[in-house]
Amino acid sequence: MGCGASFPERDGPTHRYMESSPACWAAFGEVIAREYSDAGYARAHRLTVDTYAVQHPGRPSPQSIHSVALHLISLCLILEKRLGADRATDAMRAAAEEKGRFTWLAPPPSRGALTVADVLAQQNASDHATRVRDWAASAWSAWSPHHAVIRSWLPAARS
Repeated sequence: MGCGASFPERDGPTHRYMESSPACWAAFGEVIAREYSDAGYARAHRLTVDTYAVQHPGRPSPQSIHSVALHLISLCLILEKRLGADRATDAMRAAAEEKGRFTWLAPPPSRGALTVADVLAQQNASDHATRVRDWAASAWSAWSPHHAVIRSWLPAARS
């Protein structure tokens, strides 16, 4: 199960461990293409990647456990601790050094009310950034049963 977005069926690639439909993966590809090609859209990129990842956690495996944990750490740092994207990325790198310390968190039944489809529908960089932040907040809220565990994983929480 992925984010819950409804897309027309299509053939195509998907991510190797994040579970999504080919159409959802293609929509994500369109969103990040915008972010890579236009500086106005780029400021939302860290949240875009984090949010998509936690809405498509896949199944328990060392890769998916590590990935989801790091992206949840980033969402926590940006949304709760108000760190900038660069600092959140640095913290993710620090947290990634300790392989095997994270555990599988059962994904919430709903991954949030907003999806990549809501972001794709935006027509300008300002609306895109606002919708990505709303999307991220929605996904972060959906994972609220695990917030205490995620906070314990923050690099500062270990010192």
